[in-house]
Amino acid sequence: MDLDLDGKSIIVTGASAGIGLACANRFAQEGARVVLVSRGTDRLKTALNKLGSANAVVHAADLGRHDDREALFEAFPDADVLINNAGAIPGGSLSAMSMDRWREAWELKVFGYIHLTKLFLAAMQQRKAGCIVNIIGMAGRAPRPDYICGTAGNAALIAFTEAVGGASTRDGVRVCGINPGMTLTDRVRRLIPGRQGAEPYGSLSAGWNDLDLPFARMVTPDEIAAVAVFLSSSAASYISGTVVDIDGGNRFR
Repeated sequence: MDLDLDGKSIIVTGASAGIGLACANRFAQEGARVVLVSRGTDRLKTALNKLGSANAVVHAADLGRHDDREALFEAFPDADVLINNAGAIPGGSLSAMSMDRWREAWELKVFGYIHLTKLFLAAMQQRKAGCIVNIIGMAGRAPRPDYICGTAGNAALIAFTEAVGGASTRDGVRVCGINPGMTLTDRVRRLIPGRQGAEPYGSLSAGWNDLDLPFARMVTPDEIAAVAVFLSSSAASYISGTVVDIDGGNRFR
């Protein structure tokens, strides 16, 4: 299937690892010109080497900062696709989360997504073309009191994506999203053994069955990336305002 992404300019935030790096890799395979965005310069260089694409560049930015978001837009105002993926909101109950930590987490993910969407959407609307994909999270669909900051933030981003994506089609622009379930990133590989016994995630060394997940495994970053690439392509030209849940049906079990 020709996804019509060859030569397109794609910005992927949070691109130094995990879902972001998988997205960058998938877009590069389609012949797109990819901009990898993350905070750490060294990690970006490592990611770029893994990608091995002559059409990829890096842009270091702290997307929790207003000025850095503005600078990203000013550097690449003609991007065809924006993948918002930066920001991991910490877990914790309402009583455990300080307001400073709450604001810090939302400044990067929630306000970061909203601000970048606002900047790039306006430029795309002028060109009557473009697509924005927000990588959000299943906690916005299935609220969790032990992850209250992420649950509330993700729910806000789901509503934001649906509302903006419903209106953006008037100007030929699509806005959609993805809610990944538990994803087998390197970060999760590091965290799970240390959390055994404390939370019901089990141990990777014991295999997948004790995780009690659909298909006895987690979703992979590449599986999320495959959907992100599809949503960004001409094959999804009638999809906007939609947020796709990729949790293997776990929400309904």
